[in-house]
This record gives sequence, C-alpha cells and structure tokens, in this order.
Amino acid sequence: MSEKNKRQYFGTDGVRGHVGNSPLVPEFVLKLGYAAGQVLSKTALHPTFVIGRDTRQSGQMLQSALTAGMLASGASVVDLGVMTTPGVAFMVQQMGAQAGVVISASHNPVDENGIKFFNSSAMKLGDDIELEIESLLNERIDLQGANAGQFGRHINGTELREQYVQSLVDEHQDLTLKGLKFVLDCANGAASWYAPEVFSRLGAEVVVIHASPTGRNINEFAGSEHVRREPGDLHALIQKYDANFGIVFDGDADRVIFVDENGNLVDGDHMLAILADDLISQDRLLGNTVVSTSMRNGALVKYFADRQIHFTETPVGDKYVLAELLALMDQKPSSGRMGLGGEQSGHIILMDQAHKTGDGIRSAIYMIRAFLNSKRETLSSLAESIHKYPQVIASARVAEKKDLDQLESVNALKESLKDSLPGLTRLNLRYSGTEPKVRLMLEADNRHTEAALAEQAFLLCEAVQKATGTPEGSFLEVLNVTRGGLVERDQ
Repeated sequence: MSEKNKRQYFGTDGVRGHVGNSPLVPEFVLKLGYAAGQVLSKTALHPTFVIGRDTRQSGQMLQSALTAGMLASGASVVDLGVMTTPGVAFMVQQMGAQAGVVISASHNPVDENGIKFFNSSAMKLGDDIELEIESLLNERIDLQGANAGQFGRHINGTELREQYVQSLVDEHQDLTLKGLKFVLDCANGAASWYAPEVFSRLGAEVVVIHASPTGRNINEFAGSEHVRREPGDLHALIQKYDANFGIVFDGDADRVIFVDENGNLVDGDHMLAILADDLISQDRLLGNTVVSTSMRNGALVKYFADRQIHFTETPVGDKYVLAELLALMDQKPSSGRMGLGGEQSGHIILMDQAHKTGDGIRSAIYMIRAFLNSKRETLSSLAESIHKYPQVIASARVAEKKDLDQLESVNALKESLKDSLPGLTRLNLRYSGTEPKVRLMLEADNRHTEAALAEQAFLLCEAVQKATGTPEGSFLEVLNVTRGGLVERDQ
C-alpha cells in the first residue's frame, strides 16, 4: 500500500488501541461513527447498523459515542448489547442490515479495546472502504438546519440474541451431547452466557468457569491465550470434575482451543486436521482443501499431504484465510460442502453461505461432532495423530515498529541461526497487527528441542527490542507451541 493510500487508524482488525489514548477517546469515536455511517449507508436511504460489544467496561463508553455518530449520520442502530463477534456477524445477515459493528479487543488485555466493522455480507471492510471512512474523519460534523427525520433510531435488540443461540443449536438437530461433560472457560468475556446456554441445550453437562464478567476481568488469567500459556489449572479442573476435556474461548469468542484429559493443548492446527478428516468422511470438504497461515506447524502440511488433502498457505491474518476460502467457493460452488480454514490460535472458519467468520462456539460443536464420529474414547487419542514438529512462538513488546529488514543486528543474528540451529526449518519474524509487539516463530526438525529453539528466540527478540529502543526488561515470553505452556528461560 502506497503512503498516499496508507491507513492511519485502521489496522488488520479494525481500530485498536489503549482506551483513553488516541484514537480510542470519545471525541474521535463519535466522528468515526459519523464517518462510517456516511460511507456504509450509501446503499440504503435509511440504513441499519447492528452493534454489539464484549464485556469490557470501556465498551459502553465507546459504544455510546459511536452510536451517537451513526445516529447523527442518519443510520439506525440495533443494539445487541454484549454479543460475540461472530454473533454480530450472523445477525447482520439475518436482519439484512447494511453493516455491523463490534466493540472488542478480542484476546487483548482489558485496558485495550477496538472497533471492527462488517459490511452487509458480514465480512470485514476492504481497504478502500476504510480509507474512505478515514478521509471524512477531519471534516466537521455540521447538523445545522437538520430536521428530526434525518436522524437514525436507536433500537434495543437484546431479544434478538436468542436467534443466534438457537441457530447454533438448530444446525445440529441430530446431535445430542448427553453423557459428555466439559469444563467451559468463557474468559469472562462475550461467551459467558452464550456458550453454557448452547452446550446445555445440546444436552452436555457443563462446568462453567470464568463466566462472571465484572467489566475489568476479561481475559484476566482466563481464556484461550492464557490457557495456551498455562494449561495446568484447567487440567486440574478437568481431573477434579472427571470431565472429558476443556473448551476455552477468548474475549469475543471467535477463537476456541481445547485441553484434553491429559492436560495437552489441542489448538487450531489439531482442529484443522480433525475437522478435515471428519468433513471428508461425509464428502463435505469444499475443494478437498484446507487453508491456514504461515504460522501453522509443519506437521500439519505433512498430515494433509499424506492424506492427499490440498493445503493452501496464506500470510498471517484471518482475512487472508477467508479470501482464499471465498475464491475456492467461487471456483467450486457446491451446496452442502464447507470451506475449512483457520489459524493455530484457534480461529477456525467453517464457511458456508450463512457463516463467513470464525465462530468459537460453532467450531467447538463441530469439533465435538468429529470426536463422537471418530468413535475414539478420548480426545487425546484423536489429537495425537498430528505429531507436531518442535515449534515455539515468542512475543515481545516494542517501543517502536521500525522496519525489521533495516535492523542490521537482528539480521546478523538471524543469519547466525543457520549455524546454531542446523535443523531450523522455518523462521517468521513480524510485528503484531493489533498490539505494540513483535512476534517470532521458530520451527525445526527433531534434531532440536523446544528449549533449544526458545533459547534462540529469547536472544532474537531481545535484539529486536534493543534495536527499537525498547527498555531492557520489557515484556518477553516464549510459548511452546508443540505441547503448550510457556518456556522458562535458563538463568
């Protein structure tokens, strides 16, 4: 994207930031609502926006400002209250609305928040639309001379949430989960009511944890990112309650991961393999193809190759996965088949005409179906067929996102890894699109352990931090992707 066409506020997942700092202040959000209302309402004389939010306390403030701007633009707003991101996307299509808005920072800390828009097809906005919205942000909101009929209406839509819940249940009318017990970690987020309700209606016995949102405890020692780092506490509860496994969502419930009865992490890589096998057994996998990002584990590629399943790799970001699935649907339109793609983090897209975004609750139901269809007694026995290669992912806070290619010390260290890690097969170094962090993925063959990879990951991330002027001792952690849990650094 050229400098002229570079977005100033929209990132890879909407407008994100620390609440109270620009751009997430009421004055800006009011203008954003007005600008978005003007741009996204061009297809209708009296457009309708559907809006929902996660459980962050700041969400109400931001929603009020955004709603005021949209109403001033002439758009009517249907307020769903606390709602999962995929739930909002679903309701956009159900209602035939012109757009949808979610106020959420997903798996990020509570002090952060974000604003994400969907178009009338319940898909993220294109770069051109986001640029058009940004072009109006500096214009003055002039309502002088306006009459009452020019403003939109605010509509309480909380009763509509039942449609989303029932749609998840109705999609599996032949499924009963009686006899199964799960521990559900709802991250004190948007899933806190929806997930227990759905699984209870399907007949499962659920032990619900982290489903008491206070506005300040979303993702706090809870949810998918926490459990990926520290699965031990959830495993203890699985054992305590003699549950079959644990199911864990993130703050806005577009991600889901599992923890099996032995405490092992079952992440997006495992789920893509398990779901692909199950869909193929029913002749339902669109194009005999699975799509994932460059952060996937190498074992996943081998798994699909051994089974003659096509695999397509994309850059990091669910929007790239979705773009490939949409292209596949255009090439191979077929009723009854489902596009399958996703990310290692647990963002899984099971795409059909009514669903074009990742939905953690829906993905979990399909995973449980696959588990039951497999006739395996335990989730661990189903997941162990995907033998992951040694892989770690490091995250480190940075003070500034300087061009990584221009950091000489970092590039020199990357070159030296060829000697220190002769079995290194992949290295992916990039900045997060939603946080002030650098991400590093290292993967190797079985000549190296995760601990050996982690040692080099610490050094490389520290080099990035130093080159970007980040204070010594800033946040830095390394996740063992192969087995789950954080890797402690040798002193």
